[in-house]
Amino acid sequence: MANHKSAIKRAKQSEARRMRNRARKSRMKTAIRKLEEAIRENAVDQAVERLREATSIIAKTASKGTIHRNTASRKISRLTKKVNGLRAAQSA
Repeated sequence: MANHKSAIKRAKQSEARRMRNRARKSRMKTAIRKLEEAIRENAVDQAVERLREATSIIAKTASKGTIHRNTASRKISRLTKKVNGLRAAQSA
């Protein structure tokens, strides 16, 4: 455990940051899981709505620095591709 006053403060800050990042990541993963669930069920309208929500959450997670912006972009791109594929299959 930290002994110096500054080290104690840093440990507290790091722990608070870790918990905040953990909550953000968890929220993001839940949104992605719900979207993928809608895709599996072939619910196009629900998938489109959940994609919009997931995209927002992923972008926000990246803007806060919890995940890298390229990672966020990649996740959004792949999810959008899945939803677009579902829409194409539905209309065909």
